[in-house]
Amino acid sequence: MATRYIPTIGLEVHVQLKTRSKMFCGCPVEYGASPNSHTCPVCLGYPGALPVMNEEALRMTALTGLMLNCQVAERCKFDRKNYFYPDMPKNYQISQYDIPICLGGGVPLHDLAYPKDAQKCILHPNKVVSLTRIHLEEDVAKSFHFETSTGIDFNRAGTPLMEIVSEPDIHTPEEAFAYLTSLQQILVYGDVSDADMEKGQMRCDCNVSVRPEGTDALGTKIEIKNMNSISGVRRALAYEIQRQIDVLSAGGSLAQETRRWDDATGQTNLMRIKESAHDYRYFPEPDLLPVDTTVFMDEVRRRRPELPAEKRHRFVSDYGITDYDATVMASDRALAAYFESAAKTSAKPKSLSNWILNDLQSALAASEKTIAECPVTASQLDELVGIVDKGVINGKQAKEVFAEMFASSKSAAAVVEEKGLKQESDLGAIESLCSQAIEANPKAVAEYHAGKAASINFLKGQVMKLSQGKANPALIGDILVKLLS
Repeated sequence: MATRYIPTIGLEVHVQLKTRSKMFCGCPVEYGASPNSHTCPVCLGYPGALPVMNEEALRMTALTGLMLNCQVAERCKFDRKNYFYPDMPKNYQISQYDIPICLGGGVPLHDLAYPKDAQKCILHPNKVVSLTRIHLEEDVAKSFHFETSTGIDFNRAGTPLMEIVSEPDIHTPEEAFAYLTSLQQILVYGDVSDADMEKGQMRCDCNVSVRPEGTDALGTKIEIKNMNSISGVRRALAYEIQRQIDVLSAGGSLAQETRRWDDATGQTNLMRIKESAHDYRYFPEPDLLPVDTTVFMDEVRRRRPELPAEKRHRFVSDYGITDYDATVMASDRALAAYFESAAKTSAKPKSLSNWILNDLQSALAASEKTIAECPVTASQLDELVGIVDKGVINGKQAKEVFAEMFASSKSAAAVVEEKGLKQESDLGAIESLCSQAIEANPKAVAEYHAGKAASINFLKGQVMKLSQGKANPALIGDILVKLLS
């Protein structure tokens, strides 16, 4: 019988912090600026230039630690990590080695963080992936590879960079996907990073190994370097896990190494034999004093936001919406804020959430707008929900009103007035229309009296036609039944 193998995955996530200036100098942090326009002697590593710590970066890293239930060290220090590469101006990186700012903690995974095709077969629901540490360092420059040459942009060099290191606690590519999705949401909620992988603000290195089922010792760890999309991580891990299983099943052996993912070919390729910690010759950074975090932790605790999981539970309890709706809403900070700004005073929070998650999101997607660009304000949408609930217009009319609101930013009341869509709810008028429908359709009436209850739906449709869609459908059925009895 073929040997079964168990994958083990650990992720190292690099996150650019949302500071205005770099980690050890005053150069601005700005994505998309002209190449090499935000540099100075410090971030270019000129001889004699001395680093000065960015305190806001320290605070943001400590805040991230609080959000992820880490232990924030009362004292931490910076070290030099020595290696030689074109993107490293000083030929060393200021990082943290043995005394990082955060230890432990974990990232909770929720069902909707998994890929859609995996949400019905989650192996470990409500799993929390344990963290090893979070440390703070400076980012390197960015290389651009052209046809016959390579250019380097040093604008990125020196940007504050967190490295969030998980335990080898992930066992499928789908769990890795959920981990990165959940982590990204938390980082955005804390406003510590935009975590946009397309802009390189969040990047991921994957460590993966496989071992035969029934054994405890982990297999040979292989790293996949510099992943820049969550879906790419899933594809790369799926390929690499199978590649390792194929090698071992054929009697081969694996060496510790670093590989890159080629999304075009769907394969990982060897980059280099993996370095170990001693290869970097770490030693304490002589130009920086150790950090006493206790001086700013009270302020950092006050900055801790309500996190997605906490908001999800509160939405369910406060507004009576479903757990699914609350999870979708809470997964996007801006969408959650939009919902809550109206839900606080809404008589129908559940109806409001339905409109947001269906009609509003569909309209935003079709127009390629974000929730921040939405032409319908939260209060306007709640107004629409309210006039439907009061019977001023019916559900079909509401769709028409919403479409006009989205196109023009007009209020629901204004659109209803302009289009003459006010629903007819006068009992006498509707009874007259019902009588006309009964008189004009004797066959349907006979079928109803013969026990074919569905015939009344045909008569309802005839009444709606006579009213040009304005009759209140909630009243039509009762009146028809009364007239036919």
